[in-house]
Amino acid sequence: MTNWNKKPVKQSEIEPLCKQYDISMLLASILVRRGITSGEDILFYLEEDLRYQHEPFAFNSMEDAVERILQAKEEGEKVLIFGDDDVDGITSTAILYEQLVRMGLDVKWRLPLEDDPYGLSMQAVDDFYKEDGSLIITVDCGISNFEEIKHANELGMEVIVTDHHNPPDELPEAIIIIDPKTSDSGYPFHDISGAAVSYKLVSALRFAESDFYNAEICLFDINEDKENNCYNIDCLKIRNLVKVKELHEKIIPGKTSIYDLKLPYFLQGQLIYVWDINQTQKILKDIFGSGIEFNLNDLKSEICKIIPALKTKNTHQLKEMSQIAKYNESENSIISSLFNVYITYCKKMIGSKKPENLENERKDLQLVALAALADIMPMKNENRIFVRNGINSMKKDRPRPGLAELFHKLNVNVDSVTSTDLSWTVIPALNAAGRMGKSNLSLQLLISQDPKEREILANTIHGLNEERKELVNKAIYTIHDTAEKSLTEYNNKLCISIDESINKGVTGIVAARLMQDFNVPAMAITFSNDICIGSMRSCRSFVATSFLDSFGDFFINHGGHDFAAGFSFERNKLDDFISKVKNLSLSINLSEETTNKELDAELPTEHFTPQCFKLLDTFEPYGSENTELYFMTRNFKLCDAMIVGKKEPSHLKLIFDTGNFKIPAMFWGQGERLKKDINVGKNYDIIYTMSKNFFNGISTNQIIIKDLIPSDI
Repeated sequence: MTNWNKKPVKQSEIEPLCKQYDISMLLASILVRRGITSGEDILFYLEEDLRYQHEPFAFNSMEDAVERILQAKEEGEKVLIFGDDDVDGITSTAILYEQLVRMGLDVKWRLPLEDDPYGLSMQAVDDFYKEDGSLIITVDCGISNFEEIKHANELGMEVIVTDHHNPPDELPEAIIIIDPKTSDSGYPFHDISGAAVSYKLVSALRFAESDFYNAEICLFDINEDKENNCYNIDCLKIRNLVKVKELHEKIIPGKTSIYDLKLPYFLQGQLIYVWDINQTQKILKDIFGSGIEFNLNDLKSEICKIIPALKTKNTHQLKEMSQIAKYNESENSIISSLFNVYITYCKKMIGSKKPENLENERKDLQLVALAALADIMPMKNENRIFVRNGINSMKKDRPRPGLAELFHKLNVNVDSVTSTDLSWTVIPALNAAGRMGKSNLSLQLLISQDPKEREILANTIHGLNEERKELVNKAIYTIHDTAEKSLTEYNNKLCISIDESINKGVTGIVAARLMQDFNVPAMAITFSNDICIGSMRSCRSFVATSFLDSFGDFFINHGGHDFAAGFSFERNKLDDFISKVKNLSLSINLSEETTNKELDAELPTEHFTPQCFKLLDTFEPYGSENTELYFMTRNFKLCDAMIVGKKEPSHLKLIFDTGNFKIPAMFWGQGERLKKDINVGKNYDIIYTMSKNFFNGISTNQIIIKDLIPSDI
């Protein structure tokens, strides 16, 4: 039996959020219960504008990557994009490949097929060398391919690694590495997908086509502080829309000499922009006299050509208007507001000159959304912006070519599609091709220019998905009992299945099923010729990659994420592997199991209104670290009930009376309870989630019952 808890929250915690962000008490209380209380976290629930994503050049090595790719274009080099065979790898490859084709590069792609190992292979390096290739770009892989990249270097080729997996202690000798999880990446958010990293590289390449690329400017502001009888000077250097360096100094008129300041050295050689050039020049002249010249440029006149509404605004008004400052106290300054206005101006300028880039960006985000959900990225920070914008694009712009055909084949309702729909239908189908050793089919579906070919590919992928389901069911049926017996061998800390009947493409799914069934980390291992290939899925705070790292150089290759990883080793090492795992299992610590679940809010019937369903949109997309919302309502009167079900009637459709309106509810798999402990006319305390039911193009609110007891108990 699940124990439902509702964390107590204080009025003093809720009211400041209501006031600061103009939100309801209900929404504020849910945010507090979920620990979402900092402005920087709240932003990604209340906003979805792409302006709030992190800039691609926040990656310290992004400019180097752009320059190397531009060099390859200029010199007519042959470029290979090497990706992984799952949804993240396929979408990563598609995003970068399409951009390099648009730029006119001589580019080809390659993915692991059939019995190919994970990641960049020696064979792929050698084959590309024979084709006179000179630049390899990995996407969603590469960070663990030390030997393969070393081999490419020895052949005179260069490698750019773009990845998002946990890096090993020793990084490969690639000329450039872009991975948010490396210690020196510079990127402010670590948990983005491989496709998001690829998208950031593409965004940087698009930016490089603009006049703003590599242009260094300095924003300058001076303001009088009458209370302290001084002036405050703030300067901010910007390159590629990223803050490079700041300077903040105070000037006391009549006491501070220009030579006492760092200002002249900071501004030397800079292109200086101010908001109000006339007023700024007057203040500087009053302070330093007419003998000292500042070479200033008027930012306001340039920006107002694109954003006329700012023509009458002074710097203090710009600060008050700043939306970002509402969420981030460090942005609550005039210089920060100037910076944010400048970023908006640049993006509008670029969009007006190259509107096709905006269209391509929306298509890319559809793929980034799929990758974030497929790789179970946490639904926080900019991942929320990616998924929201990707799904919005599917609805408004319609699914991009390839996805459109697959949506049709899978009977996905585009108008009502949610992150959950994508996770349960589209993503497994796209993944199926890779799991069956034919990842090239999913990639071809996404990049093909031929509608007939896309239709054929969508049908083929649908068939592979059905085949994949059969393989998983067969494998689970075959290995389940022996997997359960393995628990005692590994001190009830691990579950391991080693069986050649497991198709190597479904080891990850099988491991995940075993983990769910036995609530311990699980491994599924099969054989490919003389190689053992395995997947690990973890839970209860046990980090899979750290566990695999403890094997030293035992593996041919290994890597992944905290809770999902893969590995391979020579078959003749199998006994050694089992022995080592048994020893290591003695020291495994798993977090305690719990049957407790947290309620997000209790809604009295009088407060249960249609407006409450707007919370769904606020918290969508749901996924890792952002579960669906759970509510409780007491004394809900049941006014109608019926048993429903297409194949067999086993579900309950209930109607509850709120006093003001009636709300339909579904209680899955509970049909047998009707007229036993569930009776029309009685009142019940219920735990539920809210949802929307789409039928014949009409959306209606409904609730999904999770738990129900009579109110008089």
